[in-house]
Amino acid sequence: MKLIKETITKPEIAAMSKVLFPGRIFVINTEGEAEKAVEYLKSQRIVGVDTETRPSFKRGTTHKVALLQISTVDTCFLFRLNRIGMPDLLQQFLTSDTLKIGLSLKDDFNSLRKRQDMHPDEGNWIELQDYVGKFGIEDRSLQKIYANLFGQKISKNQRLSNWEADVLSEGQKLYAATDAWACVQIYNCLSELEHTGDYKIVKNEPIETTVTTNGL
Repeated sequence: MKLIKETITKPEIAAMSKVLFPGRIFVINTEGEAEKAVEYLKSQRIVGVDTETRPSFKRGTTHKVALLQISTVDTCFLFRLNRIGMPDLLQQFLTSDTLKIGLSLKDDFNSLRKRQDMHPDEGNWIELQDYVGKFGIEDRSLQKIYANLFGQKISKNQRLSNWEADVLSEGQKLYAATDAWACVQIYNCLSELEHTGDYKIVKNEPIETTVTTNGL
Protein backbone atom coordinates (compact mmCIF):
# COMPACT_ATOMS: atom_id res chain seq x y z
CA MET A 1 0.00 0.00 0.00
CA LYS A 2 1.54 3.29 -1.11
CA LEU A 3 0.89 6.24 1.19
CA ILE A 4 0.43 9.60 -0.53
CA LYS A 5 0.20 12.87 1.35
CA GLU A 6 -2.35 15.54 0.55
CA THR A 7 0.48 18.07 0.66
CA ILE A 8 4.18 18.03 1.43
CA THR A 9 6.13 20.79 3.15
CA LYS A 10 9.29 22.60 2.08
CA PRO A 11 11.24 21.37 5.16
CA GLU A 12 10.33 17.80 4.23
CA ILE A 13 11.62 18.33 0.70
CA ALA A 14 14.80 20.04 1.92
CA ALA A 15 15.72 16.92 3.90
CA MET A 16 15.45 14.66 0.85
CA SER A 17 18.26 13.53 -1.43
CA LYS A 18 18.45 15.11 -4.89
CA VAL A 19 17.27 13.22 -7.96
CA LEU A 20 18.87 13.64 -11.41
CA PHE A 21 17.87 12.23 -14.76
CA PRO A 22 19.71 8.88 -15.06
CA GLY A 23 19.54 8.36 -18.82
CA ARG A 24 20.98 9.61 -22.10
CA ILE A 25 20.78 13.30 -23.04
CA PHE A 26 21.04 14.54 -26.63
CA VAL A 27 21.31 18.26 -27.39
CA ILE A 28 19.62 19.04 -30.73
CA ASN A 29 21.31 21.92 -32.57
CA THR A 30 20.32 21.27 -36.21
CA GLU A 31 17.22 20.30 -38.20
CA GLY A 32 18.97 17.10 -39.24
CA GLU A 33 19.45 16.11 -35.61
CA ALA A 34 15.85 17.09 -34.91
CA GLU A 35 14.62 14.76 -37.66
CA LYS A 36 16.47 11.79 -36.17
CA ALA A 37 15.23 12.64 -32.66
CA VAL A 38 11.60 12.90 -33.76
CA GLU A 39 11.81 9.56 -35.59
CA TYR A 40 12.93 7.97 -32.34
CA LEU A 41 10.26 9.73 -30.29
CA LYS A 42 7.51 8.64 -32.69
CA SER A 43 8.24 5.04 -31.67
CA GLN A 44 7.51 5.78 -28.01
CA ARG A 45 4.14 5.42 -26.31
CA ILE A 46 4.64 8.11 -23.62
CA VAL A 47 6.93 11.13 -23.37
CA GLY A 48 7.37 13.98 -20.91
CA VAL A 49 7.56 17.56 -22.18
CA ASP A 50 8.82 20.83 -20.71
CA THR A 51 10.27 24.14 -21.92
CA GLU A 52 12.87 26.65 -20.74
CA THR A 53 13.14 30.36 -21.50
CA ARG A 54 16.02 32.71 -20.85
CA PRO A 55 15.03 34.84 -17.85
CA SER A 56 14.83 38.59 -18.18
CA PHE A 57 16.03 40.79 -15.36
CA LYS A 58 15.19 44.02 -17.17
CA ARG A 59 11.70 45.47 -17.06
CA GLY A 60 9.94 45.34 -20.42
CA THR A 61 12.37 42.82 -21.90
CA THR A 62 11.19 39.30 -22.71
CA HIS A 63 12.69 36.36 -24.56
CA LYS A 64 11.21 33.61 -26.70
CA VAL A 65 11.28 30.02 -25.48
CA ALA A 66 14.80 28.69 -26.01
CA LEU A 67 14.58 25.00 -25.17
CA LEU A 68 12.05 22.22 -25.64
CA GLN A 69 12.72 19.07 -23.65
CA ILE A 70 11.09 15.79 -24.67
CA SER A 71 11.97 12.73 -22.60
CA THR A 72 11.21 9.02 -22.46
CA VAL A 73 11.98 6.90 -19.39
CA ASP A 74 15.65 6.71 -20.38
CA THR A 75 16.39 9.20 -23.18
CA CYS A 76 15.90 12.97 -23.33
CA PHE A 77 16.23 15.29 -26.30
CA LEU A 78 16.91 18.98 -25.73
CA PHE A 79 15.74 20.90 -28.80
CA ARG A 80 17.49 24.30 -28.93
CA LEU A 81 14.63 26.29 -30.44
CA ASN A 82 16.64 29.52 -30.35
CA ARG A 83 18.84 27.90 -33.02
CA ILE A 84 16.55 25.66 -35.07
CA GLY A 85 13.18 27.36 -34.57
CA MET A 86 10.19 24.99 -34.81
CA PRO A 87 10.76 22.59 -37.73
CA ASP A 88 7.57 21.19 -39.29
CA LEU A 89 8.35 17.64 -38.17
CA LEU A 90 8.65 18.79 -34.55
CA GLN A 91 5.35 20.67 -34.78
CA GLN A 92 3.73 17.56 -36.22
CA PHE A 93 5.02 15.46 -33.33
CA LEU A 94 3.57 17.87 -30.77
CA THR A 95 0.12 17.44 -32.36
CA SER A 96 0.48 13.66 -32.87
CA ASP A 97 -1.27 10.83 -31.02
CA THR A 98 1.79 10.04 -28.89
CA LEU A 99 0.79 10.54 -25.24
CA LYS A 100 2.57 13.63 -23.95
CA ILE A 101 2.76 14.47 -20.24
CA GLY A 102 3.47 17.93 -18.85
CA LEU A 103 2.82 20.34 -16.02
CA SER A 104 1.58 23.93 -16.42
CA LEU A 105 0.98 23.10 -20.06
CA LYS A 106 -0.95 26.30 -20.71
CA ASP A 107 2.25 28.28 -20.05
CA ASP A 108 4.30 25.97 -22.27
CA PHE A 109 1.77 26.19 -25.10
CA ASN A 110 1.71 29.98 -24.90
CA SER A 111 5.51 30.09 -25.02
CA LEU A 112 5.64 27.83 -28.07
CA ARG A 113 2.98 29.86 -29.89
CA LYS A 114 5.04 33.03 -29.40
CA ARG A 115 7.89 31.37 -31.30
CA GLN A 116 5.70 29.74 -33.95
CA ASP A 117 2.00 30.06 -34.80
CA MET A 118 0.98 26.52 -33.90
CA HIS A 119 -1.48 24.64 -31.73
CA PRO A 120 0.33 21.93 -29.74
CA ASP A 121 -2.74 21.55 -27.50
CA GLU A 122 -4.48 19.77 -30.38
CA GLY A 123 -2.35 16.69 -29.66
CA ASN A 124 -2.75 13.96 -27.05
CA TRP A 125 -1.73 15.68 -23.80
CA ILE A 126 -2.19 15.08 -20.07
CA GLU A 127 -1.88 17.99 -17.63
CA LEU A 128 -0.40 16.63 -14.39
CA GLN A 129 -1.86 19.47 -12.33
CA ASP A 130 -5.30 18.13 -13.21
CA TYR A 131 -4.38 14.44 -13.08
CA VAL A 132 -2.96 14.47 -9.53
CA GLY A 133 -6.20 15.94 -8.20
CA LYS A 134 -7.93 12.64 -8.91
CA PHE A 135 -5.76 11.07 -6.21
CA GLY A 136 -6.38 13.69 -3.53
CA ILE A 137 -3.01 15.39 -4.01
CA GLU A 138 -3.37 19.11 -3.36
CA ASP A 139 0.10 20.28 -4.43
CA ARG A 140 0.53 21.41 -8.03
CA SER A 141 4.28 22.01 -8.40
CA LEU A 142 6.45 19.38 -10.09
CA GLN A 143 8.94 19.42 -7.23
CA LYS A 144 6.30 18.77 -4.57
CA ILE A 145 4.44 16.12 -6.54
CA TYR A 146 7.65 14.21 -7.28
CA ALA A 147 8.85 14.46 -3.69
CA ASN A 148 5.48 13.21 -2.44
CA LEU A 149 5.53 10.12 -4.65
CA PHE A 150 9.23 9.23 -4.67
CA GLY A 151 10.79 10.80 -1.57
CA GLN A 152 13.42 12.70 -3.58
CA LYS A 153 13.77 16.37 -4.50
CA ILE A 154 14.20 18.00 -7.88
CA SER A 155 16.72 20.84 -7.65
CA LYS A 156 15.68 24.20 -9.11
CA ASN A 157 19.16 25.79 -9.04
CA GLN A 158 19.43 26.14 -12.84
CA ARG A 159 15.95 27.53 -13.48
CA LEU A 160 17.09 31.15 -13.92
CA SER A 161 20.24 30.38 -15.91
CA ASN A 162 20.88 31.52 -19.49
CA TRP A 163 19.09 29.03 -21.76
CA GLU A 164 20.45 30.79 -24.85
CA ALA A 165 24.10 30.26 -23.89
CA ASP A 166 26.41 29.12 -26.69
CA VAL A 167 26.94 25.83 -24.88
CA LEU A 168 24.59 24.45 -22.25
CA SER A 169 26.37 23.43 -19.05
CA GLU A 170 26.11 19.92 -17.66
CA GLY A 171 24.01 21.35 -14.84
CA GLN A 172 21.59 22.94 -17.30
CA LYS A 173 21.28 19.75 -19.33
CA LEU A 174 20.58 17.62 -16.27
CA TYR A 175 18.08 20.13 -14.89
CA ALA A 176 16.17 20.35 -18.17
CA ALA A 177 16.14 16.60 -18.72
CA THR A 178 15.09 15.87 -15.14
CA ASP A 179 12.00 18.06 -15.36
CA ALA A 180 10.71 16.38 -18.54
CA TRP A 181 11.62 12.88 -17.32
CA ALA A 182 9.93 13.49 -13.95
CA CYS A 183 6.62 14.07 -15.75
CA VAL A 184 6.82 10.56 -17.21
CA GLN A 185 7.78 9.06 -13.85
CA ILE A 186 4.87 10.74 -12.07
CA TYR A 187 2.34 9.71 -14.70
CA ASN A 188 3.55 6.09 -14.82
CA CYS A 189 3.42 5.84 -11.03
CA LEU A 190 -0.07 7.32 -10.71
CA SER A 191 -1.56 5.46 -13.66
CA GLU A 192 -0.39 2.18 -12.11
CA LEU A 193 -1.90 3.16 -8.76
CA GLU A 194 -5.11 4.15 -10.51
CA HIS A 195 -5.23 0.67 -12.05
CA THR A 196 -4.47 -1.26 -8.85
CA GLY A 197 -6.08 1.06 -6.30
CA ASP A 198 -3.19 0.16 -3.98
CA TYR A 199 -2.71 3.57 -2.37
CA LYS A 200 -4.01 5.64 0.53
CA ILE A 201 -4.16 9.40 0.96
CA VAL A 202 -2.71 10.64 4.24
CA LYS A 203 -4.64 13.62 5.54
CA ASN A 204 -2.70 16.61 6.82
CA GLU A 205 -2.52 16.82 10.57
CA PRO A 206 -4.21 19.95 11.91
CA ILE A 207 -1.88 22.37 13.71
CA GLU A 208 -2.75 22.47 17.39
CA THR A 209 -2.95 25.88 18.98
CA THR A 210 -3.27 26.83 22.61
CA VAL A 211 -5.54 29.70 23.50
CA THR A 212 -4.97 31.44 26.84
CA THR A 213 -7.21 33.99 28.49
CA ASN A 214 -5.88 36.47 31.04
CA GLY A 215 -7.22 35.86 34.53
CA LEU A 216 -8.38 32.28 33.88
